[in-house]
Amino acid sequence: MNFEEIIRTNKQNIKNIIRMITKQDNEDIEQEVYIKIWKNSDKYQERGSLKSWVNTVARNASKDFLKSSAFKQEQNLTSDELVLAQIKDKKKSPEDGIITTERQRKIINAVDALKPKFREVIMLCEIYGYTYEEAAKRLNCPIGTIKSRIYNAKKELAETLKELI
Repeated sequence: MNFEEIIRTNKQNIKNIIRMITKQDNEDIEQEVYIKIWKNSDKYQERGSLKSWVNTVARNASKDFLKSSAFKQEQNLTSDELVLAQIKDKKKSPEDGIITTERQRKIINAVDALKPKFREVIMLCEIYGYTYEEAAKRLNCPIGTIKSRIYNAKKELAETLKELI
């Protein structure tokens, strides 16, 4: 098994699975996945695709993280920080709220103005967190088509929203 090739071809998919399950980017889980793949490579049997096996390892590592005491302790800290963040900043002016609302409206309008096929992949991959593979399966088209549409949609959005960037 060529581990460099496995990492290179599955890196983004592993990150997406971790983000989808834990709702955050987590390099520690990603490293744990690579270690588990390396340690258990002798147990892999070529009954299914290697990618499915790697995805399963990533899902299980992510679920293990959610069950861990470190995550539960992090959640307690995060909830305290969340409470502090929800306390309104008295220095924030009404103009700041209007600017934020206006910015969000421009972004929503730009996404709505995309061609339906571009809007669809942007919503699936960027908003709902689908992997390219999942989006391709859902839309019943090749993964290359998904990548192309994402690229073109982002290019169009960048042009439309260049004043915000």
